[in-house]
Amino acid sequence: MPVYHIVLFRLKPGVTQAQVANWATVAESMVGRIPGLISLKAGQPLPISVPRAKGFDMGLVAVMESPGAVATYATHPVHLEFVSATNVCLLSKLREELCDDTLAYDLEFEN
Repeated sequence: MPVYHIVLFRLKPGVTQAQVANWATVAESMVGRIPGLISLKAGQPLPISVPRAKGFDMGLVAVMESPGAVATYATHPVHLEFVSATNVCLLSKLREELCDDTLAYDLEFEN
Protein backbone atom coordinates (compact mmCIF):
# COMPACT_ATOMS: atom_id res chain seq x y z
CA MET A 1 0.00 0.00 0.00
CA PRO A 2 1.34 3.45 -0.82
CA VAL A 3 2.49 5.77 1.94
CA TYR A 4 2.01 9.53 1.72
CA HIS A 5 4.91 11.27 3.48
CA ILE A 6 3.83 14.84 4.24
CA VAL A 7 6.19 17.45 5.65
CA LEU A 8 5.23 21.04 6.45
CA PHE A 9 7.76 23.79 7.03
CA ARG A 10 7.27 27.11 8.78
CA LEU A 11 9.88 29.33 7.14
CA LYS A 12 11.48 32.25 8.91
CA PRO A 13 11.09 35.73 7.46
CA GLY A 14 13.66 36.44 4.77
CA VAL A 15 13.56 33.07 2.99
CA THR A 16 13.15 34.06 -0.66
CA GLN A 17 10.88 32.72 -3.38
CA ALA A 18 14.03 31.76 -5.27
CA GLN A 19 15.17 29.58 -2.35
CA VAL A 20 11.74 27.93 -2.17
CA ALA A 21 11.63 27.31 -5.95
CA ASN A 22 15.17 25.91 -6.00
CA TRP A 23 14.42 23.64 -3.06
CA ALA A 24 11.28 22.29 -4.76
CA THR A 25 13.16 21.60 -8.00
CA VAL A 26 15.96 19.75 -6.23
CA ALA A 27 13.49 17.80 -4.05
CA GLU A 28 11.46 16.68 -7.07
CA SER A 29 14.67 15.54 -8.81
CA MET A 30 15.04 12.72 -6.25
CA VAL A 31 12.22 10.76 -7.92
CA GLY A 32 13.68 7.86 -9.89
CA ARG A 33 16.89 7.98 -7.89
CA ILE A 34 15.63 6.55 -4.58
CA PRO A 35 14.05 3.07 -4.54
CA GLY A 36 10.42 3.19 -3.45
CA LEU A 37 9.97 6.93 -4.03
CA ILE A 38 7.11 7.10 -6.53
CA SER A 39 6.57 10.85 -6.67
CA LEU A 40 7.38 14.03 -4.77
CA LYS A 41 5.93 17.50 -5.12
CA ALA A 42 6.83 20.54 -3.07
CA GLY A 43 5.45 24.04 -2.87
CA GLN A 44 3.57 26.66 -0.95
CA PRO A 45 -0.08 26.48 0.17
CA LEU A 46 -2.91 27.74 -1.97
CA PRO A 47 -4.18 31.16 -0.86
CA ILE A 48 -7.44 29.58 0.35
CA SER A 49 -5.43 27.40 2.78
CA VAL A 50 -3.18 30.11 4.22
CA PRO A 51 -5.61 31.16 7.01
CA ARG A 52 -5.78 27.53 8.24
CA ALA A 53 -2.09 26.67 7.71
CA LYS A 54 -1.03 27.90 11.17
CA GLY A 55 2.01 29.60 9.69
CA PHE A 56 3.31 26.60 7.76
CA ASP A 57 4.23 28.15 4.43
CA MET A 58 6.07 25.37 2.59
CA GLY A 59 5.29 21.69 2.24
CA LEU A 60 5.98 18.50 0.39
CA VAL A 61 4.07 15.34 -0.36
CA ALA A 62 6.10 12.27 -1.27
CA VAL A 63 4.38 9.06 -2.33
CA MET A 64 6.31 5.95 -1.32
CA GLU A 65 5.69 2.30 -2.20
CA SER A 66 5.53 1.10 1.43
CA PRO A 67 6.39 2.02 5.02
CA GLY A 68 9.82 0.47 4.47
CA ALA A 69 10.40 2.89 1.60
CA VAL A 70 10.08 5.80 4.05
CA ALA A 71 13.01 4.43 6.06
CA THR A 72 15.00 3.84 2.86
CA TYR A 73 14.30 7.41 1.72
CA ALA A 74 15.42 8.92 5.03
CA THR A 75 18.85 7.27 4.91
CA HIS A 76 19.44 7.02 1.16
CA PRO A 77 22.62 8.75 -0.13
CA VAL A 78 20.65 10.75 -2.73
CA HIS A 79 18.44 12.17 0.03
CA LEU A 80 21.48 12.89 2.17
CA GLU A 81 23.14 14.66 -0.80
CA PHE A 82 19.93 16.65 -1.24
CA VAL A 83 19.95 17.59 2.41
CA SER A 84 23.49 18.93 2.22
CA ALA A 85 23.10 20.49 -1.26
CA THR A 86 20.09 22.65 -0.38
CA ASN A 87 19.86 25.31 2.23
CA VAL A 88 16.26 24.89 3.27
CA CYS A 89 15.01 23.25 6.44
CA LEU A 90 16.17 19.63 6.28
CA LEU A 91 19.16 19.34 8.58
CA SER A 92 18.73 20.42 12.17
CA LYS A 93 21.16 23.33 11.82
CA LEU A 94 19.51 24.50 8.59
CA ARG A 95 16.08 24.11 10.10
CA GLU A 96 17.17 26.27 13.03
CA GLU A 97 18.57 28.84 10.61
CA LEU A 98 15.71 28.96 8.10
CA CYS A 99 12.65 27.40 9.74
CA ASP A 100 10.70 28.04 12.87
CA ASP A 101 9.14 24.56 12.82
CA THR A 102 8.55 21.40 10.79
CA LEU A 103 5.83 18.78 10.96
CA ALA A 104 6.01 15.33 9.36
CA TYR A 105 3.13 12.90 8.98
CA ASP A 106 2.95 9.56 7.18
CA LEU A 107 -0.32 7.99 5.99
CA GLU A 108 -0.88 4.59 4.39
CA PHE A 109 -3.90 3.95 2.15
CA GLU A 110 -5.19 0.92 0.31
CA ASN A 111 -5.50 1.35 -3.45
